[in-house]
Amino acid sequence: MMLSAEQQIMVEENLGLVRAVLSRCVNNPGSMGIYSYDDLFQIGCIGLCKAAAQYQPGRAVFSTYAYIAIRNHIYNALAYATYRQEKEVLSEFLYEPPAIAPTDAWEAGELGERLRKAQSKLKGVTRKGIDAMIFMSQGFTCKEIGEMYGTSANSVSAWVSKARKALKLDAEFMQAVSEQPI
Repeated sequence: MMLSAEQQIMVEENLGLVRAVLSRCVNNPGSMGIYSYDDLFQIGCIGLCKAAAQYQPGRAVFSTYAYIAIRNHIYNALAYATYRQEKEVLSEFLYEPPAIAPTDAWEAGELGERLRKAQSKLKGVTRKGIDAMIFMSQGFTCKEIGEMYGTSANSVSAWVSKARKALKLDAEFMQAVSEQPI
């Protein structure tokens, strides 16, 4: 979004509105959700810029229009973050790993057992990441795995990344990996 020089001046002159919205509408730490104050301030600044871009002189005073636009932009961001957080928590409770039959010696061997043992200590998307790693070892792509789980390939990649980090921190699993013949 490109703002004209006049719109940029309106934004600069009304930055205090973002602080006012935050102090009046998002005044306790529990209402900030996953965001810090600085995050919400930036979200409010984006709302202020959008207000400046869409403002039509003569309809209302800019500060009144901008205040409402900033507040709504922050509220929408908080609602969306809450929705995503609840969806992820719910998916952790409803998670049932798909049945995976070992197809090769690696999966069926001791390393496969160690991987499942490490997986039993994990929760949520990290646990799904290990399932995805097993599917990948069987030749499935992230896109195909995503279709099985009803999500995107990017989500599957994120799961695998989290699972790799968790496995690197699991000393018992790392010891088992280092003992495996190549």
